Amino acid sequence: MVTRRKLILSGAAGLLAATLPRAALAAPDDPAGILTAIYTRVAQGKGDGGGTFVIQTKAARTKYLSNALVALWAKADARTKKGDVGPVDFDPVTNSQDPDVKSFRLAAEQQGAGKATVAVTIESHQREARANAADKIIRYDFVQEAGQWKIDDIKGAIDGSPWSVRALLANSLKH
Repeated sequence: MVTRRKLILSGAAGLLAATLPRAALAAPDDPAGILTAIYTRVAQGKGDGGGTFVIQTKAARTKYLSNALVALWAKADARTKKGDVGPVDFDPVTNSQDPDVKSFRLAAEQQGAGKATVAVTIESHQREARANAADKIIRYDFVQEAGQWKIDDIKGAIDGSPWSVRALLANSLKH
């Protein structure tokens, strides 16, 4: 027999699930869950901590990035002269030199067969920080490796001109 308490609790749980954004319901190990965790950390406080923690060290890259992207990054680092900045000289997670993330929204663009693309739209504390709407959107291509989702590329735009971390790294090897 269903008691009133069970009925109220199940109704409250259903109402909560219906009102939470999809990103909040994402599993922590799927692309939306991974990005929710990254951007929640980025947006803490004033949001000026940025997302370089994703790419700053070899260990971080191994945690977040695909094997192919980690290997490409290692080749690019090996070609970078000591004391020089590498080919990715900005924070791709915030698409900036000076991170300023107040809030974010996720939108799954495609997912299937071990690949996924998720777009993250970021809003800054400053109203006019990004005049071009394309500059607010960062896209993540994910691949599944050994049962885990890993970032295989990060893409965005600066002043409306597209960039890709994978392309920046590959281009650095051509020079």
